[in-house]
Amino acid sequence: MLNIADMLYRWCREARPFALATVVQVSGSAPLPPGTALAVSTDGEAVGSISGGCVEGAVYDLCRQVLESGEPPVRARFGYSDDAFAVGLTCGGELEVLAQRIDPADRPHLTTALEDVLAGLPVAVAQVVDGPRHLLGRILSVLGGGNAYDGTLGSQRADRAVATQVRGLLRAGRTACVEVGGDDGTCPDRLTLLVHTHAAPPRMLIFGAVDFAAALSQAGRFLGYRVTVCDARPVFATPARFPYADEVVVDWPHRYLEATEVDARTALCVLTHDAKFDIPLLRLALGLPVGYVGAMGSRRTHEHRLERLRETGVPDEHLARLRSPIGLDLGAHTPEETAISITAEIIAHTNNGTGLPLSRVPGPLHGSVPVPRIPSSAALLST
Repeated sequence: MLNIADMLYRWCREARPFALATVVQVSGSAPLPPGTALAVSTDGEAVGSISGGCVEGAVYDLCRQVLESGEPPVRARFGYSDDAFAVGLTCGGELEVLAQRIDPADRPHLTTALEDVLAGLPVAVAQVVDGPRHLLGRILSVLGGGNAYDGTLGSQRADRAVATQVRGLLRAGRTACVEVGGDDGTCPDRLTLLVHTHAAPPRMLIFGAVDFAAALSQAGRFLGYRVTVCDARPVFATPARFPYADEVVVDWPHRYLEATEVDARTALCVLTHDAKFDIPLLRLALGLPVGYVGAMGSRRTHEHRLERLRETGVPDEHLARLRSPIGLDLGAHTPEETAISITAEIIAHTNNGTGLPLSRVPGPLHGSVPVPRIPSSAALLST
């Protein structure tokens, strides 16, 4: 639902009831992942998408039905259809949707969570998608800055158990299902909750204030990264040269990397291809728990770089993480084309893609999109 947070927040502020249809399960080739939502207001206005168009009409009608009747949340499954006049997915996959009526006056914590999303703050919304009918659609929001959570699942122990698990997902920026209840003592009924996360944007650290960095910072920002350009040369590292970067830092690259925060979603792009910058920087970077490390340079430069890194004691398992020459083989020449080549490799690496043309990849076009499930655990309550 957080993909349409701006409109939902407006409706909540206006106290306008709306119906929310959320993709809760996907199998086979389906266009959009779990957590994607479509909403319909009382005056028939629709926002969002759950299938890229295949079953939007049917889901819209389902939302109007739930909205007007006030009936409890309902689940509906849509599968493959090759009939032009039938309701179904032409891509061959299946998706399951939960449709529910939302009355903002009854869920002030949802308004607060949406406001935090729009303010860029980390927040997660856990939505009951499977369980007893009277609990279906219940929402618990968890703030990223501490132990605060809002809303209830009807049991304080269940609230605490879910909030504990959700914080881990929020730190990782992951969407997943959380299970509580049953025999773990948190609540009598087993519940499955789909956790929608809005984490802080991932970081892209670009080292080297060159023309390629200017194009890459623009591409990185377009993809939703918080972009930093770092270079030790103040004459080149200026905000005017990198208007799309969130920050431009004048410092030795390795010294800046030592002092800044990184995580498993961080992408490091080394564009200097200058040994006095690259070697100390890559020696440090390859030992950090970051998502991607790439370095620009020719194959000859790369071989010399590997020799120097081995001489400094970098083990082979760390060297294997280095993407160099950086980027995919797109035949790129200009800085803009090179930026696309680099970001394409980052996307493929992040999503375990092959980097091959889709025409050469067998199987479903979008691939199966299972939602990771985190089992319940009473031990989590003690953390």
